Amino acid sequence: MKFQWDDPLLLDRQLTAEERMVRDAARAYCRERLAPRVQQAFRHESTDPNVFREMGELGLLG
Repeated sequence: MKFQWDDPLLLDRQLTAEERMVRDAARAYCRERLAPRVQQAFRHESTDPNVFREMGELGLLG
């Protein structure tokens, strides 16, 4: 079997459909909404409080 860089421990096979759905939502949020803000926040040494609200709305904070 060829090594899989995106899932080196082959954990994806162990996820339920619901867990995959949460993973996909988190991944999409990070790529589309979070990543563009990270560099700017780092440069300005700031935190956007909306990030936590948005993550909460997605159910990513518990």
